[in-house]
Amino acid sequence: MGSPFVGIRSPGFISDPPAHLNHRTFVTDNDSDDAGLVRLMHHDARWKQEFEQTRSGLFQCSEGRINQVHHIGSTAISGLIARPVIDVVATVEALEDFEDAALCIEGLNFRRVTPPVWAKSACVLIKPRHGDPTHRVLLAFDTDPLVTATIAVRDHLRGYPEVALRFEETKVEQWRQGDGDHASYEAEKSLFFQGLHSQLGLA
Repeated sequence: MGSPFVGIRSPGFISDPPAHLNHRTFVTDNDSDDAGLVRLMHHDARWKQEFEQTRSGLFQCSEGRINQVHHIGSTAISGLIARPVIDVVATVEALEDFEDAALCIEGLNFRRVTPPVWAKSACVLIKPRHGDPTHRVLLAFDTDPLVTATIAVRDHLRGYPEVALRFEETKVEQWRQGDGDHASYEAEKSLFFQGLHSQLGLA
């Protein structure tokens, strides 16, 4: 899917688990998708189809437990350079459905990983179980502010191409300056999103 930029590997990090995430839902080691290879690729029109297939599979496997699935992240923004990982947020309404939904997703060749700081309220699963991730699911309650925030940012970037272009330039430049270092890459992205969250009233 396009021509990747060269990347490197770097360690992940650990967050304290929220109360609703039990010992199985939360991963307590360094098993994080952020430990994977940092690559950037030009936008691939097939990412939309990949999302639709993922969405269909999540609905089918969860048997009604998952009520919404949204495409988020850079692969959801047409024309944007992105890491080739299909990010989605899937939501459940009832507490008793949360763990069952996570187990269903695992059955689709996903594995649980430590959530990044910005998604610490979610159960994060990546696919495939071994090797570099190609898909990431953030499982959260439908009332979680994380859901509102990720969708609002996506819609803003879709609606304002000049903002999306500035975001792309920011992350590509930081990636180059940091020689693909994951920590500096994510730090610069976080600063950009902090400003955007404040602008959108999400901070």
